[in-house]
Order: sequence, then structure tokens, then C-alpha cells
Amino acid sequence: MHFTTRRRLVATSLTIALGASGLAACGSGDSDGDSEASGPVSLTYWAWAPGMDKVADIWNATEGKKDQITVTVKKQASGDDLVTKIITAAKAKKAPDLVQAEYQALPTLVSNDVLADISGEVKSAESQFAPGVWQQTTLGTDAVYAVPQDSGPMMFYYRQDLFKKYGLTVPTTWDEFAETARALKKKDPAKALTTFSSNDSGLFAGLAQQAGAQWWTTKGQTWQVGIDDAASKKVAEFWGGLVKDGSIDNQPMYTPSWNKAINTGKQIAWVSAVWAPGTLSTAAPDTKDKWAMAPLPQWTKGEQKTGSWGGSSTAVTNDSAHKKAAAKFAAWLNTDSKALAALVKEGGIYPAATAAQTGGALSTAPEFFSNQPDFYTTAAEIAKTTAPSAWGPNVNVAYTTFRDAFSEAAKNKSDFTAALTKMQRDTVDDLKKQGFEVTG
Repeated sequence: MHFTTRRRLVATSLTIALGASGLAACGSGDSDGDSEASGPVSLTYWAWAPGMDKVADIWNATEGKKDQITVTVKKQASGDDLVTKIITAAKAKKAPDLVQAEYQALPTLVSNDVLADISGEVKSAESQFAPGVWQQTTLGTDAVYAVPQDSGPMMFYYRQDLFKKYGLTVPTTWDEFAETARALKKKDPAKALTTFSSNDSGLFAGLAQQAGAQWWTTKGQTWQVGIDDAASKKVAEFWGGLVKDGSIDNQPMYTPSWNKAINTGKQIAWVSAVWAPGTLSTAAPDTKDKWAMAPLPQWTKGEQKTGSWGGSSTAVTNDSAHKKAAAKFAAWLNTDSKALAALVKEGGIYPAATAAQTGGALSTAPEFFSNQPDFYTTAAEIAKTTAPSAWGPNVNVAYTTFRDAFSEAAKNKSDFTAALTKMQRDTVDDLKKQGFEVTG
């Protein structure tokens, strides 16, 4: 099939729910071609989450043993490295049966004909996930390309003791957030509420998602790119304004300098996600039990929306000769109570399945937040409000431009919306270069 024609089919499939059927002419088969009936099935799963082999062992000793389906986990690198490796393997018709894929990587894998539509096998699991999380595995169609595994609902973390010391109130809106940042600077110029980190494109994407941004969408056979849409510009102008007037810091996170600022109380709050306690325990060990978590500030008072920062899914590849068996394992892995408990214990993940977000392995707060016993109860309520996201086939290009353009803007305290415009332009140009039909 001609390259450009396949690109058109991808856009079309994401719009009119052709799903994998629209790609079948380029694939290695569909889920009706399984050969489980011929005897025992052996599946290979590429994953990076810690302890995934131990979770697979539970399957192999229970459901897998009963159904004669054995899963072998092969540990992989995460992020772009895995995306590149799985695409290369798929081109050689040597992809594994299953792969752990970050949500933002799914459109790239679908556009490269790597993933199978497993809606027939897993659609019944939809009710076990927040709508905004499930939507990320469907790409807005009736097709389902993966089962959600873990999620990263965003939250606001703050130093309770220092908020009390400086007479600050936890902000419930972004306007209040800005007022709090400026009030702290007046009380103690040596301190900052938080920092804007130009290294963290995923953080900005999550904030834009909360504001209602839809960075990649499709219409007919065309991709539409809206990285510089009104919602994203609002977010960029907000953070750019705080950096420009010096109300917050403008240094990247996860550096020795940032660790020191968090540990010593030079920065007293952090916009992050549900996984933050683990990071804080390493970056700011002297602050145990001094933090608290609250919902993300809202753009409109009284709203309840959050973005997501991180998270992954379990997908079945087109190369698998046993797609139904693989989909059965993917569904079990991310919905079965024993599997989910093991994922939390062995992998330290925050499960996407709503039933597993409280109780069991998450019945007590993270050790670093033992002062907030309702941590996971509150987190589960926040997770339900996750706004839908819209990813495209070249997230890596957008994220690379973000780091370059926003790093310069933060350093120079210049216009953040100009950096956003560059992201838009680079992303559109790259899609056109790849052969996609695109507007934006």
C-alpha cells in the first residue's frame, strides 16, 4: 500500500471508527485469525514496569494454566526507546504479542500499523475505568487499541507547615494560585511557591488538557493540530506571566538545585501527579509528613477537572498469532483484583482501574504522607475527573520542540505563547513531512 494512502487511512480510521479494519491491508492479520484451539499458547510481553514478571507468574499459575496460555515478560526500556524498538520489530514482523505502551505513544504505534483493534475482546471492561482514561486507548473511535494499566491524575502538593507560617490558603482556582505566589514573594522574597520547568513537556500537556486543549484531532482524512489553541494559550500566558514578574522560579525540576529547594523549603508547593510522594521521598527526605495533597486549582471556580501526567496501557500487536489470548491476558492484568494488587505491590503503579484505587494495597497513605490518611481516597475522587486528552502520531516532535522553545522562553522570561506557536509549526511540518494530511 502506498505510504501516503496508509497515512490517510489512519486519520480516517480514527474518525469513522474503521479502527484496525481500516489498516488490515497493511497488517499481519486480525483477531479472527487466532490459532489458540491448536494447543497451548505462549505469549511474549514487552514491559518496563518493575515486577511485571511476578504478576505474569500469577496468571501462569491460575487463569493461564486453566486456559493453557503462558506469558513471558521481557524487560524493556521505556519511552521513545521502546516505541522505536517496537516499530522496528513490527516492520520485520517480529513484534511481541503484547507491549506496555504509554498513552501518548498509542497514535504513533497505530499509525505504524503495530497495534491490533481488540475491542471485541476487551470492550466490556470500559466501565471499570474513568471515561477520560479509557478514551486514551480508543483514540476517539469505536476501536480499542489497548487496556489502561496505570494513570497519573494531577494534583497540587503543598507544605502544610509553611502555608500556615505564612498565612497562605490552599488555592482552589488558578487566579488564587497566582495570588498565593505573589503573596508569598511579598512575605519572603527568598522563597517561591513553585517553579516552571521547561524540561517537563508532559506536565504542560496535562495542564493544557485540564484547560480543555485538544492538541491532535481528526476530521475526515485529515489530522488537525491545535497545540496553540485558546486553552493552551491560556495556560502558556498564565505560567509565562508568573515567570516574567518573578512570582515563581523558572528552573527545571529533578536537578540537584530543585531537590535542595524542595528539601529546604525554598519552594513550598509542587504541581504534580499521584506518583509525587515517591519523588518527594527521594528529593526532599527531610520534609516527611510536612506535605499535603489537594485537587488541582481550577480555571473556573466550582469546576472539578484534572489533567494527567504519565500512565501506560497494555496493547496487543498485529504480529501476534494469538490476539484473543493476548487480549484476554491484557484485560485480566488490568482488571483482576489479584493482578491489580500485585501491580501496586510489585510495580508501585497507580492502577487505572477505579476499583483498585482505594482499599487493598492502597488502603493506607504513602509512607511519606502518613499525616494524610485519606490520601488515596482523595486521589481516587480526583482521578474520576480526568479530562479527555488527544494525542497524535508525532508527540515526540512536539515534546522536543517544547523543551527547546520553552527553555529559552523561561530563561529569557519572554513570551511563552511564541514558544507554543513554534511547537504548533514544528508539529504540523513534521506531520506533512511524514505524509499525513494535516491542517493547523
